[in-house]
Amino acid sequence: MLKHAILSGRVQGVGFRFMAKQKADELGVKGWIKNNDDGTVELEAEGNKAQLERFMVALENGLNPFIKVTHIEQKTCEEDKGYTKFSIK
Repeated sequence: MLKHAILSGRVQGVGFRFMAKQKADELGVKGWIKNNDDGTVELEAEGNKAQLERFMVALENGLNPFIKVTHIEQKTCEEDKGYTKFSIK
């Protein structure tokens, strides 16, 4: 299962990508995360349904006190892209 998401809020300059990678590695989620020029963070995450649900809940809850996610736009599809790790772009 694959999830593509764009997260808005206080998500740049607060360690969000690093913390997201740590959580992805902990949960066995593969894919990537990157900052966008408009201040949002974009990601693709691959795993089973339970892994992705736990990952997205963790991201929504902020991962650290400085992170404040206010909106998540996400799409899910059944096909995997075959990522072998979670990377920061």
